[in-house]
This record gives sequence, structure tokens and C-alpha cells, in this order.
Amino acid sequence: MAKKPENDTPAVSGNVMFYEKPVPLTKDNHAKFGVQQVEKPFQFMADQHFVPLTAPEFGAAAASMPIIFAGEERSPLAVMGIRSGENLFVNEGKFEVDFYLPAFARRYPFVLAGDNANDRFVVCIDEKAECVTNKKPEQMFFDKDDTSQFTKEAFQFLQSFEQDRQATQRMVEEFKALDLFEPKEMNFQGNNADGTPAPRQKIADYFAVSEAKLKALPDAKIAELSKNGYLAVAYAHLMSLGNWQRLVNMTLRRSNQAA
Repeated sequence: MAKKPENDTPAVSGNVMFYEKPVPLTKDNHAKFGVQQVEKPFQFMADQHFVPLTAPEFGAAAASMPIIFAGEERSPLAVMGIRSGENLFVNEGKFEVDFYLPAFARRYPFVLAGDNANDRFVVCIDEKAECVTNKKPEQMFFDKDDTSQFTKEAFQFLQSFEQDRQATQRMVEEFKALDLFEPKEMNFQGNNADGTPAPRQKIADYFAVSEAKLKALPDAKIAELSKNGYLAVAYAHLMSLGNWQRLVNMTLRRSNQAA
């Protein structure tokens, strides 16, 4: 849960994608700080082709991009590019507005970090973020002795995001216990200049929910998954895998434009 920053600065731990210098947000250190509009607001994610996703986002994200599960933890990820270091949904620092923007990116430059000494989370900001400034910010972090309305709304968003993240972990553990995951791979085969088929290229190895295993579950378990929303999330994930071809097409267009 997000907590109001205190005057004493806690020691925080953890590394998070996008954040170069996350520090606890305190009135002593950031009374004159806030955020401003920048020309390239999403440049911070332009080189990330995977972005973490929470279960409540699957329905909206499924219409835009593939959703996969990765690693031993089966972490859900929105696939935003098929080449390392390239986010197809960010062009010249701006996000393509026709597609879904994950909450993981929307919370930037705010983030929760672990305060090990006090066994809690504290609200941090990325002081290296281009939008963070102490030179006439458009939205202040603090208003006199209290946090500003802008910051309070950011705290609420962080709290909601953390709750969704924990709920997602519980869902993944349930899927793992039911042995629903299966390894998958995505391959691409284009054409050579003479029109002949080019060699197949592997784009990604990942885990997906097995529809066959899902359908084979007892009726009572399927009803339970439907009631708690997990069934809808599983099918949103399966439907999202049809977006692999979209990423291939976007990559080819970008390559042709660069050429």
C-alpha cells in the first residue's frame, strides 16, 4: 500500500525497468519539485520490447499486442516488439495512441520501492526522469505542508497497481498449480529478394495457457475460474496471441521506412 512520504529518508531496495534513479519522495528533498510536459514523454520505454502486465489489463491489452508468460515465475508480459531494444508502439518518443499503454508505464515517474528496515513500501520518483524538474514545474509534488492533489492521485494509482500485481501473482500460482502452462515459440518466415522463402527465424520462446488443458478441467473448477475472473483472463491471453502477425508487419514497415 502506498504510504505518505515522511521527512526521514528510508533506505530502499530493488531495481525496476525504466527507472534510473528512484529515490523516496519527501518534502525535505522535493518541496520545489514536480513534473513538466516534455517533447518525448515515452522515450524512457522506447528500447523495451517487453513490459509487465497485470491480470485486470489483459482484456484491454489483448486487442493491441500479444500477452505471454515468461520465466520460472511465469510473469505476464505485454510484447511490444520482436527485436531486442525496439518498442514498436513508441515513435519518436510518443506512444501510438491507438494501442493499449500498460499501467506499468503509466505510473512513471512514480514507483513503489521496498523499505527493508521498516518492512513496508515507500513512494519514490525517478529523479533522472526528463519530466521531473525543480524549475517551474507544471504540476508540483507538494502543496505547502502536504502532498499536492496531483501526487495524491499518483499514490492512489500506485496502490491500485500494487493490489492488481498481487492479484496477478495469485492467479499465476493457481494456473501453475493446475499445470495449465505449456512452452511455445513464435517463428517468422519472410521472403528473399527473389521471392523465394527465407530461412525461418525464431522470434520468441515463451509460456502460454494450454486451451486443451483448460477445457479438460472438471466442470466445478471451470466454474470457479469463471467466477473469480481467471477464465476470462486466460481466454483474453489466448486471443492476444493472434497479434504476433501485427508485430511482424509493424517491424517490416519500420525496417522498410528506415531503408
